[in-house]
Amino acid sequence: MSDELVRTERLVLTRPVPADVDDVFALYSDPAVWEHYPSRRHTHRGATEELLAHVEESWQVIGLGSWVARDAEGRLMGTGGCDLRLGLAWNLGYRLARDVWGRGLAQEIVRAGIAASQRVRPDIAVTAYLLAGNARSKAAAERAGLDLVWTGPDAGNPDPDAVRLLYADRPLSRIVVRELTAT
Repeated sequence: MSDELVRTERLVLTRPVPADVDDVFALYSDPAVWEHYPSRRHTHRGATEELLAHVEESWQVIGLGSWVARDAEGRLMGTGGCDLRLGLAWNLGYRLARDVWGRGLAQEIVRAGIAASQRVRPDIAVTAYLLAGNARSKAAAERAGLDLVWTGPDAGNPDPDAVRLLYADRPLSRIVVRELTAT
């Protein structure tokens, strides 16, 4: 099965296409899904177009990027998967519509992302880089079998008290941790 289309128990994960922009913008512009980082909310469609262009570049260059996650009827549930961060580590991520939180869909995306990253480049660590106050993401990383490898300030966050956590599926060198947490 191509990593561009993956089926989980309840989701169809596909490589984003231009027709996905409006649905993804609706998700990324919803303040409810940005409770832990409101300044990252998309306030104009161009931000979503830039995000999807970055994801497309990842697919073209590396052969893997985030997916658009839809249910069997085609309704957007969210986005997520693995993206290569700074060429150093796979970063697990997902953003789900608020009305589908708590149903285990994040875990389906996380499992699919880990499996795809291991098919594409198993030599690269899988990580999750998240805000300490995001209990759902923390639980998802831990359920995925990732271990906490670093805690520290969130570089670039407008909230000076924000703390980031870095989880990984294997030990990371100090250099890799420094690079991953500096941006």
